[in-house]
Amino acid sequence: MAPIEPPPSRAEAAPLARAGMRLADACERYFPDAFVFALAAVLMVLLAGLLLGERPGKLVRAFGDGFWVLVPFTMQMALIIVGGFVVASSPPVAALIRRLASLPRSPRGAVAFVAFFAMLTSLLSWGLSLVFTGLLVREVTRRIPRVDYRAIGSAAYLGLGSVWALGLSSSAAQLQATRSVIPAPLLAVTGVIPLSQTLFLWQSLLLAAALIALSVAIAWLSCPRPEHARTAEEMGIRFEPLIVERGRAATPGERWDESPVLGVAVAVVMLVYLFLLFRDKGAAAAFDLNTFNFAFLALGLLLHGRPRSFLTAVARSVPATSGVLIQFPFYAGIFGLISNTAIAPFMAGLFVKATTRSTFPVVVALYSALLGLFVPSGGGKWVVEAPYVMAAANAWQIHLGWTVQIYNAAEALPNLINPFWMLPLMGILNVRARDLAGFSILQLAFHAPVVLFLCWLLAQTFTYLPPAAG
Repeated sequence: MAPIEPPPSRAEAAPLARAGMRLADACERYFPDAFVFALAAVLMVLLAGLLLGERPGKLVRAFGDGFWVLVPFTMQMALIIVGGFVVASSPPVAALIRRLASLPRSPRGAVAFVAFFAMLTSLLSWGLSLVFTGLLVREVTRRIPRVDYRAIGSAAYLGLGSVWALGLSSSAAQLQATRSVIPAPLLAVTGVIPLSQTLFLWQSLLLAAALIALSVAIAWLSCPRPEHARTAEEMGIRFEPLIVERGRAATPGERWDESPVLGVAVAVVMLVYLFLLFRDKGAAAAFDLNTFNFAFLALGLLLHGRPRSFLTAVARSVPATSGVLIQFPFYAGIFGLISNTAIAPFMAGLFVKATTRSTFPVVVALYSALLGLFVPSGGGKWVVEAPYVMAAANAWQIHLGWTVQIYNAAEALPNLINPFWMLPLMGILNVRARDLAGFSILQLAFHAPVVLFLCWLLAQTFTYLPPAAG
């Protein structure tokens, strides 16, 4: 009888897979909570103000006065999560997820497949991406049990770590296109920047395509072999179904709860309104955060049909919004600290002095990525740095829309480290941020140089346009 060979050691694994497993092991021990990063950012900005000579009382008042200025924007961000969850957990989309989950045939193929759909759906909505691919992972791991749960969970997060901000739910681009939510100090610097000058630039589409191809390749190459995998079962993961089966109505009131008549009728009214809005204003001019959320709620209501099903999905989405609801006010306080003290003019002057017209894109990208470690928010972070970054862009006559896109591409990089935007996905997958961070950090090592180079290279193709009042 032939002797039984022991399973291969980690040293025999592919280099990228070995690196991913080691990083994952380290992150499980040393990763803090996202709120820790936000609190650290407040104290760092306060210290910066003191070093610039501002009085402590003025800094404290600036922080408190700015604390609530992003309330409308916070609500909009929370509704992106709700809308994405409601659509992704609807019966038709759940059926689509089951069909898609049957396509991969191997652990490596499954991880690459999930990575691709994470990024594809994030171009439509980061909220939809997190929920859709989270549910896809749950179904894929049921069919392919030997896939590494940390690797495929990290793949589901790649939309937020790569291209989401280059897509339709980009907080910065949508904010700059929506006059009513642009803070007055920022509006004076940038004017209104339509989506045709940010998201729909051919340079932006090229950048997104390059990052998708890179991410899928790394996900494929870094997936551990089945004998090295740490599976969901080995991690003690057990799932409860997210989709609620239709109940039996016992009373007239419950029959209304289960009837699709009202929900579908109202959804049709909402969709007709969107049609009229796009027809009258044009898609690019009409599309902003309010329109985006309106569309997703209408679609969710139509796909669920029954009010009870819709409300159950909404209720289950609410815990995933907790990080946004509690942390955005702190980011708004940081915005107040920067924009209403000596920090903003100092930073604007520093950006002009520390850059040339050629190096400005690279410096902005590096700075945005660094700041993202402490302010992990597409829109919240944008209003923190936009006043001085865009002032410097005007001084160097850099295309303002591409400056927004440089920010968008670079600000996704720290998402691969900072656990803030992992929160909704963690709830769906029943994991901690440290479980996903190892393979995400591996992606970061490849993304960073590519993003910096393409942001610089493509900036050379633009002609400066002055701020538009809108």
